[in-house]
Amino acid sequence: MSLTKRFLKTKPECKVTFKLDEEACHDAKSIHLVGDFNGWDKEDTQLKKNKTGDYSVTVTLEVGKDYHFRYLIDGKKWVNDWEADYYAPTEFNSENSVVRL
Repeated sequence: MSLTKRFLKTKPECKVTFKLDEEACHDAKSIHLVGDFNGWDKEDTQLKKNKTGDYSVTVTLEVGKDYHFRYLIDGKKWVNDWEADYYAPTEFNSENSVVRL
């Protein structure tokens, strides 16, 4: 798992690449990035599988905010990012991953 941040010079935005390695995916059929930046929509932001078996997606986000997110594997299993900037407790007795921009 990894988060890669690329801050834009001309806009207050950052391109964030969210990546799950093959080991974390365990032969998943689909993986979605679900967070407050997409209204916690379980279908909106799907990660794509690359040649090495890793999954990733890049999202453009506004700088100066913290964004809560999790990965949803096969519509059933919620997973946090091991390299999140920090974790925040939820009302569901779990934690969200957070990326700070």
